[in-house]
Amino acid sequence: MPLHNNIKLIAKQFIMLAICCSFMYKAYPQADTLSQTLGRLFGRLATVNEDSVKLQVNDSIQTIVNRIVESDSIFSFSFKDIRFLGQITSPDSTVKIVSWNLNLKASPGKYFCYIIKRSETNSLNSVYRLTSDYNPADISEDTVYTGENWYGALYYDIRPFTTDGQTYWTALGINYGNPLITKKVIDIITFKHDGAIEFGAPVFSPSDSILVKRKVFRYSADAAMTLRFTDNNSIVFDHLVPFSPALAGKMEYYGPDFSYDAYILEKGKWTFKPDIDARNEEKPVSGR
Repeated sequence: MPLHNNIKLIAKQFIMLAICCSFMYKAYPQADTLSQTLGRLFGRLATVNEDSVKLQVNDSIQTIVNRIVESDSIFSFSFKDIRFLGQITSPDSTVKIVSWNLNLKASPGKYFCYIIKRSETNSLNSVYRLTSDYNPADISEDTVYTGENWYGALYYDIRPFTTDGQTYWTALGINYGNPLITKKVIDIITFKHDGAIEFGAPVFSPSDSILVKRKVFRYSADAAMTLRFTDNNSIVFDHLVPFSPALAGKMEYYGPDFSYDAYILEKGKWTFKPDIDARNEEKPVSGR
C-alpha cells in the first residue's frame, strides 16, 4: 500500500478513536453509537486477512473497551448487537465480564477478557484486564491460576455462591487453544482481600474421595457440547464418550452420547451426579 494511503488510514483511525473516547466523558449519551462503532470494528476483524491489520483494529477495540470498563456506569452500559463481543453480568449485578478472541494466521490467537467487580463502597470498581495466547497445552484441574498466568477462555455465564462466609463466582467458559480439542470449563473466580483475582478453588467433587479446583471437559473440535446452568445450584452437561471404544483416551475423538450428567451445589461443594434426566429441561443456546 502506498505511503500516503497508510498515512490517511492512520489519521482516519486516530480521528475515530478521538471521537469515540470523547463519548466516555459524557456519561454515555451516545451508547448506541459506541456499540455501532465496536460492531463495525469487530466486523472488520472477521473480514480482513492480514495479521498486521487485525492487530491494528484490535488495538482500536481495546482502546474503546478500556475506556468503557473504567466508567462507574459500566454495569448499566450494554454492548448492543455486537456479534463477536461477549458480555455477561452475574445475577447479583456485582461482577461483569467482557471478552473476545482474536484469530491470527502467523502467530497464536489471543483472548482478551475484562472482569469488573462492583465496588462495595463508593470507591472505584475493580477492573481486571486479562490476556492470554492460544495454548494447546491442557488446563489443569489442580492449579490455582492468577491474572498473570490465566489460561484463556471466553466466559458465557456466571453465578455467585457463598460458603463458610466466602463468596465465590462459578463461571462457564470455552477454550479454543488446541485446534483438535475444544475445552469447556467450570471454574471458580475469587476476589482476594488484597485486590488480586484467582481462578480455581477445591470445591468440585467428581468422586467421594477427590476434590479438584475446576472441571475441564475435552472433546473433538468438530463436535458440540452443552454446558449450562439450570438454576444457581445446578449445572447440566452432555456426557462425553469416544466415537468408538478403540479411541478411548484420545479426547480429539470424543463427543456427546445424548445422555446428561450434572454438578449440584451441596453444602458449598459442586458434587457430580451422573446420568440425570434432562428431558424436561429447557434447552438454551449452548454458550459459544
